Amino acid sequence: MKEQHLIEALKNADSDVLRSIYVSNRASFINFANRFDMDREEVLDIYQDAIIALRENAIHGKLDTLNSSIKTYLFSIGKYMIYTRLKEQKKMRPMEEKGQLENIYIPPYLEEETMLTEEKKRMLTAFQALGAQCKKILTLFYYRGFTLDEITRDLDYSSKDVVKSQKSRCLRSLKEQIAKAK
Repeated sequence: MKEQHLIEALKNADSDVLRSIYVSNRASFINFANRFDMDREEVLDIYQDAIIALRENAIHGKLDTLNSSIKTYLFSIGKYMIYTRLKEQKKMRPMEEKGQLENIYIPPYLEEETMLTEEKKRMLTAFQALGAQCKKILTLFYYRGFTLDEITRDLDYSSKDVVKSQKSRCLRSLKEQIAKAK
């Protein structure tokens, strides 16, 4: 079924389509959410809330001009619900610069450097030596799983290619810093 037909079915309270969307994306969402410090029950609650928000947005016409797939839209809703929950639990810290992305998740194991291996300490030291923009890009791409398009939009870059080049330079710089620390 094409995306527009799915949206129309959601608007018309088609429970079979809603169930199909729920079932077909559940495992992927749980897999995506595993990168965050949340238990499975929290993730399932957030996924169900995201499904409800998806349907409500369809009913209110917010999906009429959707430029992405329903799955991408659903994951975006869920991702921001996860960030909100982590922020409420104080597992996120504010970023230094303002923007649409206001938080970077700092996992508890990075807060206690004593538990890190020497290799991880070198990597953390090298990462901290990077510029603020490199830190943001690498964190968003590798740790939080943002796509280049999402980073382009959220950090207000002119194009995806600029972000791709910047990410490549930042990664090369990080590798050089790690090599120097050995």
